[in-house]
Amino acid sequence: MPDGTIHYALIAFLAIALLVAAITDIRSRKIENRLVLAVAVVAPAFWWASGVSLWPGVAMQIGFALVVFAILYAIWSFGLIGGGDIKLLTAIALWTTPVPFLQMLMVMALAGGVLSIIFAILHFKRKRSDRIQVPYGVAITVGGLWMVANTMLTDVAATAAV
Repeated sequence: MPDGTIHYALIAFLAIALLVAAITDIRSRKIENRLVLAVAVVAPAFWWASGVSLWPGVAMQIGFALVVFAILYAIWSFGLIGGGDIKLLTAIALWTTPVPFLQMLMVMALAGGVLSIIFAILHFKRKRSDRIQVPYGVAITVGGLWMVANTMLTDVAATAAV
């Protein structure tokens, strides 16, 4: 059974870290390694607060994150995603299970599409000829915050009500 106070504090940490990632990606088009490392390093505390068992729970979390990394690395090798995005998504994978993660990716893709359209319009309005750079950390943050609100917070509330 999750410890509500610690659980909520760790979820708040993840939400704040995602917001920081979006802000830094907008400003510099980079997601800081130390931020991603913090998200990954705090995940075991979240597992503990969530009551995840060592076997198979923790093993599955780590295995899932490795699969996410492998898939995203393949996508990165074609130049379709940034390295910081891979690292952040892999770190987020440590916090969740496959179904909510896939749902998060759907929300992220929709947010990314809207973001791409906005940045394309701004790019062409400014009559720039260089390549459009979309801070995809913003879309990751939208998807991540949706996941936090839709699955993590509702799971804790449902568990607390029992």
